[in-house]
Amino acid sequence: MTALPGDPLTSTTRRILGLDPGLRRTGWGIVDVQGMRLGWVASGVITSTTDRSLAERLAELYARLEDVIVRFQPTEAAVEETFVNKNPDSTLKLGQARGIALLAPARMGLTVAEYNNATVKKAVVGTGAAEKDQVAMMVHRLLPGVRVEKADATDALAIAICHAHTGRATAVMARARVLAGSAP
Repeated sequence: MTALPGDPLTSTTRRILGLDPGLRRTGWGIVDVQGMRLGWVASGVITSTTDRSLAERLAELYARLEDVIVRFQPTEAAVEETFVNKNPDSTLKLGQARGIALLAPARMGLTVAEYNNATVKKAVVGTGAAEKDQVAMMVHRLLPGVRVEKADATDALAIAICHAHTGRATAVMARARVLAGSAP
């Protein structure tokens, strides 16, 4: 296959920030993608100070996400969609933290994608009904050398991997259209 200028399958590395939002803990993970190769860059968990007001905790989350973005310079971001749980207060707080997780990368010029939990599991494990430990095992297989201390960071890496796979599929389709002469 001939490489095209700016071909997303063979050109420069994409650096993806995955975010698993939460008010108490927001997991983040960064992977590099070049062609079919994935590489772990960094991951961690942002925790908010629980004795602060909601506004202060959200500001803290925003500032810490900005720090991650400035430090690692991702080119795009992916955020897990919010699920609705039985406690409306918890759901509302999760939605506010998710808003910050969407806002911080967008304000810094990154394209932000969103994925639901089943889509992430399917992209990483092959089934949307995968268990959390299956996702963690596959994250470790797909990212050799990864060192993750907390489940929230593993989840964030899974979201980044999902975006890498989804972005790759989108790039393959775009390339096929160009090669077929049907690109806009």
